[in-house]
Amino acid sequence: MAKRERVMRMSVEQPLWSALTGYRVLTMLYAIGVFLSMYGTVVRPWVAIAYYVVLAGWTLATLGKVSGAARCTKRFLVADLTIALTGILLTPVVVPYERIVDGAPTLPSIWTAGAVLAFALKGGWRWAAVASALVGAANIVQRGGVSRDTVHNVMLVWVASIAIGYVVEVARASELTLARALEIEAATRERERLARDIHDGVLQVLAMVQRRGNALGGEAAELGRMAGEQEVALRTLVTGGLAPPSRASEDASRGALVRAVEVPDDDPPDSGGPHDLRPLLTPHAGSRVTLSEPGAPVLLAPGTARELAAAVSAAMDNVRRHAGEDARAWILVEDEPDAVIVTVRDDGPGIPEGRLERAEGEGRMGVALSIRGRLRDIGGTAELFSVPGQGTEVELRVPRDGTRKTATR
Repeated sequence: MAKRERVMRMSVEQPLWSALTGYRVLTMLYAIGVFLSMYGTVVRPWVAIAYYVVLAGWTLATLGKVSGAARCTKRFLVADLTIALTGILLTPVVVPYERIVDGAPTLPSIWTAGAVLAFALKGGWRWAAVASALVGAANIVQRGGVSRDTVHNVMLVWVASIAIGYVVEVARASELTLARALEIEAATRERERLARDIHDGVLQVLAMVQRRGNALGGEAAELGRMAGEQEVALRTLVTGGLAPPSRASEDASRGALVRAVEVPDDDPPDSGGPHDLRPLLTPHAGSRVTLSEPGAPVLLAPGTARELAAAVSAAMDNVRRHAGEDARAWILVEDEPDAVIVTVRDDGPGIPEGRLERAEGEGRMGVALSIRGRLRDIGGTAELFSVPGQGTEVELRVPRDGTRKTATR
């Protein structure tokens, strides 16, 4: 089955860049509108007109620069802040001093906040603190001293920009943490899938060679001993932890990027639609295994049917290994409107309390991976009931609506 690459992007930061783009255009128009409203009171209108031509051209030409962190370079930030500071310092040249004292806005007005916010989004709260401090200093210079209105405006920009910068830093860290968590989950699922396949094949063969070799004795016993050593080594390998960290995560301009290689659950389009579960379970029927199934086909998605049948096979392997070759077993298939239920029951000695937990600790993951892991991956549940001396029953349930459920431990 071919693998595919799943790519996901996560970004809390990107909507802020989009908002900043719109903010810069709107505040540029607002600054021009404010100037037009007080045009009759200015003393050198041509200076203001020249400045607004530059401001409008710069704002419109650099919209792409504030579309994301990757395109917003340090050089652009410095030039952007320079235009804002220049407009603040040119205000006394255009606006009479008495109007400035009365609280007249600067030439760039609230457009200046956009330049500071760009620093916050790009570099976090430290960059925002530096940029807002420079804006504050320019405001004090153009007003010729410190006033209550000046302090109020400076503190407003300073606090807002630092707060936004801090939020952006936290968002970036959260995105990267989530990206790493998703990669760990993908690596864990792939390891579990490989462990199931190995358990169903290689480990079963090695265990059989060990048992038969010990029973035959002689050179066969030595072969059995070596097979046992390899079984232990292989179990340790498949249960030895997570895969190495992926290097695919990155803080790109649109947020954290996660790439995970996964195996598709569904068959190709030409696989023929739903499969009947019954033929997949028929090989288990025999003189000591009773298979009870509905008279009508039990239709499931191809991948779901295969995984459910594999889980039944794993349960039957456990019956043969732990209940003995002479144990009787029953497989019951129930086709309900909302779920398919397969029950595997035997008349063996049962499972002693705590045995499954010890088996997992020893790396024997038959129940945990080959049964519960498979059912979890197809959205079902696996429940195991066992009383010492009275056999074991495993109930496998797969919902028809595809709702994912957590396998019962």
